[in-house]
Amino acid sequence: MVGTTVSHYKILEHLGGGGMGVVYKAQDLKLDRNVALKFLPPDLTRDPEAKQRFVHEAKAASALQHNNICTVHDIDQTDDGQMFIVMDLYEGETLKKKIERGPLRINDAVDIAIQVAQGLAKAHEHGIVHRDIKPANIIVTNDGVAKIVDFGLAKLTGRTLLTKTGTTLGTAAYMSPEQARSEEADNRTDIWSLSVVLYEMLTGKRPYESEYQQALVYSILNENPKPMKELRPEVPEALEKIDRRAMAKRLEDRYQGADEFLSDLSSYQTGTDLSKQTRRISSRKRKRIYTILGAAIVVIAGLSVLIFPGRSETIDTVAVLPFTNVSHDPNLEWMCDGLTNEVIGDLCQTPGFSKVIAFNSVMEFKNKEVTPEEVRRKLGVVAVLVSRLYQHGDEVSISTELLDAKKETRLWGNEYSQKASEIRTLPLEIVSSGFHGIAIFGKGNCIQSKPDFGENQIHTNSSGLP
Repeated sequence: MVGTTVSHYKILEHLGGGGMGVVYKAQDLKLDRNVALKFLPPDLTRDPEAKQRFVHEAKAASALQHNNICTVHDIDQTDDGQMFIVMDLYEGETLKKKIERGPLRINDAVDIAIQVAQGLAKAHEHGIVHRDIKPANIIVTNDGVAKIVDFGLAKLTGRTLLTKTGTTLGTAAYMSPEQARSEEADNRTDIWSLSVVLYEMLTGKRPYESEYQQALVYSILNENPKPMKELRPEVPEALEKIDRRAMAKRLEDRYQGADEFLSDLSSYQTGTDLSKQTRRISSRKRKRIYTILGAAIVVIAGLSVLIFPGRSETIDTVAVLPFTNVSHDPNLEWMCDGLTNEVIGDLCQTPGFSKVIAFNSVMEFKNKEVTPEEVRRKLGVVAVLVSRLYQHGDEVSISTELLDAKKETRLWGNEYSQKASEIRTLPLEIVSSGFHGIAIFGKGNCIQSKPDFGENQIHTNSSGLP
């Protein structure tokens, strides 16, 4: 396409592209200036109703005049009907590329977050929700000005970012709990996504990551991200609190507007007090809780050595097989994968286990009929945890069995029931109630290296704590 002329724009250079379109540098032959042309994938605007919706959104976005919002000049289409947007061309790079080089300086990250919040506040003031705030949709110019791009495109793809063409898990990692539940997005959705971006700018990592869609959704809906201080100790507690409030799962606990988020960020920057609601957020004491829990498990283990009399082999290696969805309800698949991942994580934080097979490795057994002996030969473990999940009404029930992988005998089993909204409490309950009698004085942490029985990864945690 480089060298061709579309309408009155001569295409000069290919700048990049992704699932939401391809961007070119072009010369406006009428006004003799350089602009950016973004060509949308045909499938996004093939439906006349979808095309009209996008035009409406783009018109609204083009009316926004703000230093931190990319200016939209025009919407047009090629002779064959492919739509494109004409935007300002900026000298700089996406925030995504900046983060790929490592965490940003704290002051730079806060400055960018403030600029993006200012742009969002302006958009929200005009009733426009972005719905897809992420580093790839923020351009930082050579002068350090943050520009939000792609207003309107997220709505064109539909409410749920996970289910549409061109969407990646990289995009889904920034979606809010309400988006994960396919609910309507409002201003607070953009605040959640910006908090994820701030977390990533400060730590270099996303708060929610997984190679599996269902596990990622489960994490967003049920888990808390690792405290930023654990990834970067110099992150101030005030920023931790601001980000935690912005990333609150319940809408009512989150900042209700970008201006509120902006106010606390500005207070941090000027050294003044944060808002009362943000100050009330307590410091995370997760490590201390797990330390106490771990000590309690070791003590109980010492008192419970007779649970499995006659065993000559310590149970210190285990594979947690993917939870089986007995109800065959496809909506429960994400819950099964999320619970599997969480039990693995809690086991790795339990003293006494020298080897806990990683989530990625056990997922090869998902929806497959395998015997404990087959798992033992493949993964080299002493025990296998098998779990089944089914839902009745608003309650979820889980039955678990711990099996001797060699003898294929039942070592322990239990059943648990919980409301679906409180399902996140079950993984730790399974670990603490079911394994305290068998995690008997192993190495106290999960090993770092790969096993000698193949390429299966090991879930690692060198300290035995989160």
